[in-house]
Amino acid sequence: MKKMHLSLYTQALFAIFSAHVFAAVPAPATVATTQAVASADVGEWLHKLHESSRRKAYTGTFVVSTAGTMSSARIWHVCDGEQQLERVDTLTGPARTTLRRNDEVVTFVPESRLTVLERREALNLFPANLQPGDLAVGEFYTLHALAGAERVAGLLADAHELLPRDDLRFGYRVWSERKTGLVVKLQTLDSDRRVLEQVAFSELNLGAPVKVEQLLKMMKNRPGYTVQNVSLTRTTPLEQGWRLRKPVPGFVSTGCHVRSMSSASDPGKAPMQWVFSDGLASVSVFVEPHDATRHGAESQMSSGATHSLSRRHGEFWVTLVGEVPAKTLTSFAQGLERTR
Repeated sequence: MKKMHLSLYTQALFAIFSAHVFAAVPAPATVATTQAVASADVGEWLHKLHESSRRKAYTGTFVVSTAGTMSSARIWHVCDGEQQLERVDTLTGPARTTLRRNDEVVTFVPESRLTVLERREALNLFPANLQPGDLAVGEFYTLHALAGAERVAGLLADAHELLPRDDLRFGYRVWSERKTGLVVKLQTLDSDRRVLEQVAFSELNLGAPVKVEQLLKMMKNRPGYTVQNVSLTRTTPLEQGWRLRKPVPGFVSTGCHVRSMSSASDPGKAPMQWVFSDGLASVSVFVEPHDATRHGAESQMSSGATHSLSRRHGEFWVTLVGEVPAKTLTSFAQGLERTR
């Protein structure tokens, strides 16, 4: 897991990057595609998977694979009516505990004795990082059931593939537990169906007696920890003076906000984050004032399925990040323009 809270920009950026560590692994030879699912049913299928991950009580350990290394984390999840509570502890790399109650998120960083308080709609962590989507998602992906079943964390799981209809997005291979529909394994695929990243439960206890009161008690600040508040202010791109001149097919705006931290010396320089999604893949566009001491030449980077693109736009610095092909980010960058 990557270290968080280095700056206003990187705090928001790592919220996306820390969801996975990435791999490049050949696709299993045993994968066999069977019957395709009707396009209109793709969104409904995704919605069912998303709801299973939200509403089921479980504890488990999930493992993220990368070339030659593995990362892991422990998760506790419970849904008490409409109130969702979750705890995630990193088991490798820097220690970190993150707790969530609906959109209220508390992160404890023992190394720096720091507590970060913020509000965000989800942690974007496995297994709930699949979004519910809508019927339109079937216009850009085809859904195929895979032959046979596979045991994941000792449980029988059915597998499906979501393959893109164009070259602006990646494909996915998803395993869901047969009885509950809970996602237990997820792979992101390139255009040749090779695995770019994989995350899966190595141990899972469905219906675990997770105590709501205990998780709520854990959200209180720890003695001796410095508290840092991250505020989230909803806005619109037009209010911030930006627009996308030409839409990127399939991607629609899902929100725009400005994030600022209580420790920031100049809150007025907090970056804007504009988020787009096609129901599966997402792209974040970060815009902040250009700073010659921090921003260098235009750059492109990739780590497995995640690509990033940074460039200057007049007096601003724009960074685009998403689990999409590099050409998709280029399309966003070329369509972004200042309105004032």
